[in-house]
Amino acid sequence: MFGYRVPAPDEAMLISGGRRGLGGAPFRVVTGHGKFVLPIFRKTRFLTLSMCEAEVTETCVTKQGIALHVRAVIAFKVGNDTESIVNAGQRFLSDQDQMSVLTGRIFAGHLRSIIGSMTVEEIVTERQKLAAEVLETSKTEMAKIGLIVDSLQIQSIDDGDVGYIDAMSAPHKAAIQRAAQVAQAQATQASVEAEQVAARNQAEYARQTAVVKAEYSAEVDRAQAQAAQAGPLAQAHAQQEVLLAQTELAQRAAELRQQQLVAEIVKPAQAEAERIKVLAIAEAERMKIQAEAAASYDRVALDRMLIDQLPLIVKEAAGGLAGANVNVLNGADGLGEIAAGLVGQGLTILDSVRQNLGGGSGDRDSKGPAQLSLPGLLSGSGAGSGSGSGDGPSKRDGSVDID
Repeated sequence: MFGYRVPAPDEAMLISGGRRGLGGAPFRVVTGHGKFVLPIFRKTRFLTLSMCEAEVTETCVTKQGIALHVRAVIAFKVGNDTESIVNAGQRFLSDQDQMSVLTGRIFAGHLRSIIGSMTVEEIVTERQKLAAEVLETSKTEMAKIGLIVDSLQIQSIDDGDVGYIDAMSAPHKAAIQRAAQVAQAQATQASVEAEQVAARNQAEYARQTAVVKAEYSAEVDRAQAQAAQAGPLAQAHAQQEVLLAQTELAQRAAELRQQQLVAEIVKPAQAEAERIKVLAIAEAERMKIQAEAAASYDRVALDRMLIDQLPLIVKEAAGGLAGANVNVLNGADGLGEIAAGLVGQGLTILDSVRQNLGGGSGDRDSKGPAQLSLPGLLSGSGAGSGSGSGDGPSKRDGSVDID
């Protein structure tokens, strides 16, 4: 639009002519928006608000009288407020490049003043403190011309041919050199040790490799030997298993035969012996009953009866053995022993009865009835104990009273 002007984002538009600006300024300040300006009657100028740079290279004398060449860089700009813009516009609007020149001169003066109150050691070691003091002393003066400083950087400090700074750094350089030499020596020693360790490791690896190779060779030899012996060993093992199986079979056959012999010979013989024993006990019990019956009449008649029954006892015992399945191990001697045993058993019974009867007759007149005790087979448990005939009472313990 004709007569409408808009400043750039980093510019301030100054409109002169017509009404005055704020605070009696000779122009009005417009930033951030446009403004309609009457042509011919109003005049418009623009002041930059962007960042500017000024470089200072100055020779300064320290508190110790040592000349130092100092180089510094100042970053500054026109302030954003209206007052700063008005101040800067009145001074630099026609020649805005003068802002850098004037700023450099102002800071050069303050830099010489601050360095003159400090020693070389303080300047070298405390550059930030030097910059802060220069900024603080120049702040008021810069505000008067509408400028603000964003930063001040001390680029370099040099004493020329004096050598003072080099002398200051000599102890540090020597310490650094010593540290470097020590570090180099340590590095060399570490390198030598590493080489030695590597050599030892290599030797150890070679030794282990040789050992492993030897072990592999020995295993191969053993495997080949085992393979060569596998056939005979397998055959011998198979024969051994066959012999073990045959031995076990023979043992089982022997055990089975033993069981058969027990079932066929021992068990029937034991059963027959039990039967004979039971028959003998029954016969003895019968004889006991008859003896009790005969004792009430006459001792002689009882003795006669026992004598008559003895052959029958032997006969019955022999008859029991006739049907038994008895194996005689000693031939004719074994049969003789069995017969002698049967006869001896009958004679023993008879002798016992006679002795009891003889003792009873001797004491009959003086002590009354005599006690008859049948030891051996007559006193065992038999076929039953019934009451005998006659007048003589019977007792449960196998004894009778004889008159």
